[in-house]
Amino acid sequence: MDSKTFHLISLGCAKNTVDSESMAQLLAREGYRPVKDVSRAEVVIVNTCGFIAPARAEAYEVLRALAEAKRPGQLLIAAGCLTQRYGKEVVQQVPGIDGVLGTRRWMDIVEVIRRLRAAPHPLPLYHLPDEAKTIGPDPLGPDRRPLVLRASVAGASAYLKIADGCRRPCAFCAIPLIKGTVVSRPLETLLDEAERLRQRGVRELILIAQDTTDYGSDLGMQDGLSTLLERLTERVPEIDWIRILYAYPGYVTDRLIELMATRPQILPYLDIPLQHAHPATLLRMRRPANLDWVRATIAKMRAALPGLAIRTTFIVGYPGETEAEFQALLDFVAEMRFDRLGAFQYSFEPGTPAEALGDPVPPEVKEERYQRLMELQQTISLQNNQALVGQTLQVLIDGNDRKKRFSIGRSYRDAPEVDGVVLVEGLFPAGTLLPVRITGALTYDLTGVPAA
Repeated sequence: MDSKTFHLISLGCAKNTVDSESMAQLLAREGYRPVKDVSRAEVVIVNTCGFIAPARAEAYEVLRALAEAKRPGQLLIAAGCLTQRYGKEVVQQVPGIDGVLGTRRWMDIVEVIRRLRAAPHPLPLYHLPDEAKTIGPDPLGPDRRPLVLRASVAGASAYLKIADGCRRPCAFCAIPLIKGTVVSRPLETLLDEAERLRQRGVRELILIAQDTTDYGSDLGMQDGLSTLLERLTERVPEIDWIRILYAYPGYVTDRLIELMATRPQILPYLDIPLQHAHPATLLRMRRPANLDWVRATIAKMRAALPGLAIRTTFIVGYPGETEAEFQALLDFVAEMRFDRLGAFQYSFEPGTPAEALGDPVPPEVKEERYQRLMELQQTISLQNNQALVGQTLQVLIDGNDRKKRFSIGRSYRDAPEVDGVVLVEGLFPAGTLLPVRITGALTYDLTGVPAA
């Protein structure tokens, strides 16, 4: 086992990946280096996801496997969302964990390791301070400058976390219990980080938070996301694409729409999770239930942004969902013809406001409704893709298959990992942005040839 080495496993969403990358940067500053072989690591860290039951099950599986294989002297630290809510339960279910670090104090990873390596003390070490009601501030150096870049870079794309936590009242969601209320990062810090990412060759900047449209509300800003986008396009005009994820219904402002329409860097793409399309279901969810606003806003955006790609997500099998309510969801999807759609079966989460509703919809009904929704969306997605055949789209290359002699990229319509891809004839370096003439359409993906 090598001295001062670590192996970090990141589970869950891109927001978690940013936290993992930030912990890795802090460890590197202390002289630790990452190793791919977990058996050679002095410290093993699992940044867990605890959002829904399947994510918790995956985290437990990974932790148990690592605990069983742990070598003498090796430290196993469970961090992240799961441990924030269920720290003691995690240790009870997975003997062999040495330290527990919640998602609100990821910046204390070095301190936790130092304490574990210090004088003997009862194990495991819990680092879940009661005063950590929200996400802690960015760690600063003696010069008051941030010690880490709060971003996750993958090739020519980077996720930039602009805020953490959430103050929305959604009944089904455990995020406020895990993260606390919204904590926005300073505007100037984000601009500096965007500049650093540009210097590293990033061509696509993806803004993420639990709710990007709530950025700056805790800083006294009005329509803070629009202000941030204005400043970003002025500060880093060389970054080709800026993509917005996780917008909240009712907070897509006219100013935001105008910025998307007039600043070419801001992609005509919006991820706006709607969760359902029946007013009664939405009210039980404690979500915005004004579907007229949704229709009017999407119509306004499509008029201002030709070719606009909209991604959304829905929950099926929410407590009390009747067949009529679900049919209303199907009808709404057929009417709106979203470009991208994700669906989840309702996951019962203790401690959330929805706990009182129980979990009355049978699993087989949830599964059947999920399949019907996705079959409908598959038809819509294929038709939308077929309408693109013959058009030319800018495609950002992520990688290639040398044996089959094609490259894999994404158009403005495709966020990394969650949306489709464009398969381009020929081999092009990752990070290349090139025009591609679309020649074929699959259910979720496109094929094409270089246009020039």
